[in-house]
Amino acid sequence: MTIRLGMVGGGEGAFIGAVHRIAARMDGHYTLVAGALSSDAARAASSAAALGIAPERAYADFREMATAEAARADGIEAVAIVTPNHLHFDVAEAFLKAGIHVICDKPLTTSLEKAKALEALVEETGLVFALTHNYAGYPMVRQARQMVREGQLGAIRVVVAEYAQDWLAERVEDTGNKQAGWRTDPAQSGPGGAIGDIGTHAYQLACYVSGLDFEVSAAELHSFVSGRKLDDNAFITLRAGAARGSLWCSQVASGNENALTLRVYGEKGGLAFRQENPNELWFTPLGEPARKITRMGAGAGPVAARVSRVPAGHPEGYLEGFANIYEEAARAIRAHRDGTPPDPGVDFPGIADGVAGVAFIEAAVRLSRERA
Repeated sequence: MTIRLGMVGGGEGAFIGAVHRIAARMDGHYTLVAGALSSDAARAASSAAALGIAPERAYADFREMATAEAARADGIEAVAIVTPNHLHFDVAEAFLKAGIHVICDKPLTTSLEKAKALEALVEETGLVFALTHNYAGYPMVRQARQMVREGQLGAIRVVVAEYAQDWLAERVEDTGNKQAGWRTDPAQSGPGGAIGDIGTHAYQLACYVSGLDFEVSAAELHSFVSGRKLDDNAFITLRAGAARGSLWCSQVASGNENALTLRVYGEKGGLAFRQENPNELWFTPLGEPARKITRMGAGAGPVAARVSRVPAGHPEGYLEGFANIYEEAARAIRAHRDGTPPDPGVDFPGIADGVAGVAFIEAAVRLSRERA
């Protein structure tokens, strides 16, 4: 039986809502049955109708939705939160208190205080909470993580993460672009601009693959576009024990679309991954030629195969990575439904990743201001 899913946000004109819906239905684990797709009642109703949601389950208020769905025998079991950042806490809190599992877009909240409050609520309720850092769902990212775990790189020394885009190189927020509008507005995005939007992805990937809990030791955030209130470029220095790291994220890097890269170097060798070529991972043992590992090819192991769908040579990337987070969350939700422990192989970013991401943003903002 599929998991009954609701959605908050993601109505007409929204980008990320459609991505979440594709991810949710890709493997047949979820059925979208309810939504508060907009705070505007007319838009909420028309958005729901376009998605085949029954009129009585189209809501204009997420709190009303949480209460009503919790009271139904056929109410939703999980909710996807795809609103701007400033609403994540209130929506997640409402549904967790209603006994409903949560799948939330990143970053978790706009403050560390709220992030920790949600963490306490997740622990109290025992419900599943998934955070859609979708790049953690890529097969080659899983492969890289496993190789680090197995000690193939030895002790990790250096991690370099970069995420470069150019879509905010001009004041796109003044052209009516909805995505640019809220992402550059501190009231909706929170204290971080580029670091919250894409820097958190790079940071989560660095920690996830390396197995290290990096702290921010120095940061320089800058807004290159005149009048912009939030950062559009950041240089950040990281440390975790003896290991060191650097993170650069930019949304004004001309010529870049979604250039997320990760390089990990240990005593015995290094790994390199490029998101724009997601089916390849480069492994260079110390003193030996570089080896290309492909998603279903030689060198790839069962952790990559677990989250692969199609034969070798057929690319899997952004949408499939999202779907892998949804699939792993579905395994955990079904285990909760059955009252059994989840499969030990279940792996998805959760509340702890969310708290770490918000702590990363706050530390970077604070240290950058101290530097100024």
